[in-house]
Amino acid sequence: MIKIDGMLMIGSAGANVGKTELACALVRRLSRNHDIAGIKVTTINDKDGQCPRGGEGCGVCSSLPGDFCITAETDNRSGKDTSRLSAAGASPVYWLRVLKTHLQEGAAALLDTLGPYATCICESNSLRCVVEPGLFLLARRKDSSAWKESAQQLGRYADRIVTSHEGTFDLDLERIHLVDGKWKLREKATAIVLAGGSSRRMGMDKSLLPINGRPLVARICRQLRDSFEQMLVSADDVDKFAFLGLEVVPDRIPGQGPLMGIASTLEASANELNFVLACDIPHVALRYVRKMLSEAVESSADIVVPITGEGQYEPLFAVYRKSALKAINKVLLSGGRKIADAFKLCGVRYIELDTNLANLNTIAEYVQFQRDLGARP
Repeated sequence: MIKIDGMLMIGSAGANVGKTELACALVRRLSRNHDIAGIKVTTINDKDGQCPRGGEGCGVCSSLPGDFCITAETDNRSGKDTSRLSAAGASPVYWLRVLKTHLQEGAAALLDTLGPYATCICESNSLRCVVEPGLFLLARRKDSSAWKESAQQLGRYADRIVTSHEGTFDLDLERIHLVDGKWKLREKATAIVLAGGSSRRMGMDKSLLPINGRPLVARICRQLRDSFEQMLVSADDVDKFAFLGLEVVPDRIPGQGPLMGIASTLEASANELNFVLACDIPHVALRYVRKMLSEAVESSADIVVPITGEGQYEPLFAVYRKSALKAINKVLLSGGRKIADAFKLCGVRYIELDTNLANLNTIAEYVQFQRDLGARP
């Protein structure tokens, strides 16, 4: 898989979903302050002259010279997708035609053409099979429930499903922005980092463990900061975490565990949706977090929590609505401390965790994480 943080990829659930208009709208907004390349990818199953969409072909497939071909767009008036991207302000604009069996080679050649640090918006479904972009949006029509096969296969990778209707989208495009050449989607939600644990198994304060010269809690906050409307840190020692430059929320009553930390920060949150995580999770899979947030919106559940293949769930890597506060406070007032007790009083949605969630609970786990981090290219 080729990782391209500077690429925003837009796929489609079907035909005529407004994919190019979405790409052009983003280019028009962002190209005023950033150089953004535009890319259109056409994947070809076979060079036999038969159009994969049915009927007599237009010649695009049969005229492909070799396994792939990259063409620069020079005309911004023709009305073609690449021309529309150019007219919107993308520069340069490339059209990649590639055999399905040679997507990897075509993607590598495209990266060589763009350069490793280029910022680009790419229209494609199939390229997601070989490229991990910084952000992957999947466009669908409001009045259609049918999804084409490629979209069905790749839908689980989408950072956001964007619904189009009569030229408008249900995503506020102002929430998409660039930070140091990387695409970010700012959620209308609050990220809450629980940093007040006792760290008994670690034998020292986990939140301040150095990772590449940066405290663990700072590493976590940096991963989240540009993707949420608000960030809160749950800890009783406010001064200790002042260096983060974030609002630190002390527990209403100290010493009552993470459930009290969740309650106190939910009360302080400015948003209905809140992503809560412990400060011992060094790598945050934002794609999965967005999946949980989307699930909370679609299901109206009070809590969305991931479960592993062993049937274990992760309450400190979960989404909590402010509506869960009533149940949480009821448990606390009764003298309870277990998060599971609050779950019994809430509408909870469990979803399968399809990513590895590393926790640093012991010195051995910390040392191993440092080794793995050092071994990464």
